[in-house]
Amino acid sequence: MFEVPDDRRYLESHEWITTDDPFRVGITAFAQDELGDVVFVELPEAGETVTAGDSFGVVESIKAVSDLYAPASGEVTAVNEDLFDRPELVNEDPYGEGWMLELSLEGDEAFEDLLSPEGYREQIE
Repeated sequence: MFEVPDDRRYLESHEWITTDDPFRVGITAFAQDELGDVVFVELPEAGETVTAGDSFGVVESIKAVSDLYAPASGEVTAVNEDLFDRPELVNEDPYGEGWMLELSLEGDEAFEDLLSPEGYREQIE
C-alpha cells in the first residue's frame, strides 16, 4: 500500500496539494511508482498563474511523459528548482523534497472538488 498523507487533498490524476500555507503541489507516491525513474521535470516560473484542472507542467520518466495538472487555481509563488538538477527527488521523497511548486490560492473553495485522503486511498486500491 502506498503512503497517502492526511494533510493533503488529491486529484484523480495523482497530484496532491497541502491544505496549509504554503500550499505545495506534487505527485503522489503511487504516481511516481507508476512512472518509474523520473529523469526530467518541466515547471512554470514563479509569478505565473495556474488554473485548477489545467496542465501546469510535464514530468518525464524512463517509461512515459506525463502532464501535471493543477489541483487548485492560483499564482505560483515558488518552484522547487532542486528538481531541475535532481529530478530523482520525485521518486525518493514525493511528499517532501520532491514537491514541485507552491501556490497562492484564489478563493476559499480550492479544496471542494478534490479527493480526501480516504477517497484517494480507495481510488488506488
